[in-house]
Amino acid sequence: MAEPRAKSGLLKEMSAEFAGTMILILFGCGVVAQVAAGELTDPPGGLGDHDSISWAWGLGVTLGVYVAARLSGAHLNPAVTVALAAFRGFSWAKVLPYALAQTAGAFVAALLVRWNYSEALAKVDPGHTVKTQTVFSTLPANGNPALPVYEWGAFRDQVIGTAILLLLIMAVTDMLNTAPAANMGPFITGLIVVGIGMAWGTNAGYAINPARDFGPRLASFLTGYGGAWRDQYGNLYFWVPILGPLVGGLLGAGLYKFFVGRLLPTELPEPPGRAPRSQS
Repeated sequence: MAEPRAKSGLLKEMSAEFAGTMILILFGCGVVAQVAAGELTDPPGGLGDHDSISWAWGLGVTLGVYVAARLSGAHLNPAVTVALAAFRGFSWAKVLPYALAQTAGAFVAALLVRWNYSEALAKVDPGHTVKTQTVFSTLPANGNPALPVYEWGAFRDQVIGTAILLLLIMAVTDMLNTAPAANMGPFITGLIVVGIGMAWGTNAGYAINPARDFGPRLASFLTGYGGAWRDQYGNLYFWVPILGPLVGGLLGAGLYKFFVGRLLPTELPEPPGRAPRSQS
C-alpha cells in the first residue's frame, strides 16, 4: 500500500507545482504583453516599463509560492529543484516530475496570455517576430540587435543571475540561519526576483528558470512564432535559458553551502525573548 500512497503524494506535489508556476507566468508574461500592447497607446508605452515588468514578475513569484508551498514546497523552477536535490536532500526521483509539472504550468499560462492578447499582439507585430517574442521567452539583449550580446554572453548572464537567485533562496529558507518569520518567505523570494530583474535584466531578460522560458517558448511556437527557437541573429538560442540557469543554480547553492551553510550551528536559533534551552 505504500507505493500507491507515494504516487498519490507525488501527484499532489506535481499539481501544486503546475498551479504555482501557472500563476507565476500569468503575471510575468501577462505584464510583458501589456507593455507590448502599450505601443498602441498615446503616448506609446503608457501602460508600463521595465520596472513594472520586474515588479509583476516578483509578484508572480510571491503569489505562485503562496499557492504551492504547502503541498510541494513551491519550487516553480527546475533550477531550484535540481539545486535542492544536490544540496538539501530533495529526492532526485522527483526532479523530472517536478520539472515537467513546472514546464506544463508555464506552457498553459503562456497559452492563456497568448489568447487574451492575440488582437493586440497581431496589431503591434503582425508577423509575430522577435519584436513581441519577448512577451513569452527571453532573447539576448531582449531582442535588441543594437546591443552586441550573443549566446555565450547571455549564457554567462544566466549563470550569474541564477547563482544569485539560488544563493539567496538557500539563505532565506535555511532554518539554521535567520529565515524570514511569519510566512514572509514567499514575499522575500518575490523581492529577490524583483531585484534580479532590475539589476540583471538587460543582457538576457533574466529568465533564471528553464520552465519559465521553455514552456512559453513552446506555446509561442505553436501559435504563430515560427522563429521562437532562435534569437534575433538567427542563432539557435533556446538552450541558453535552460542550461544557464541549471548551471547557475548549482553554483549559487554550492556557494551558499561553502561560505555560510556549513559554518552555521547545527541547532535552531532560539526565538527572540526566550531563555536559552540550556537554562530552561
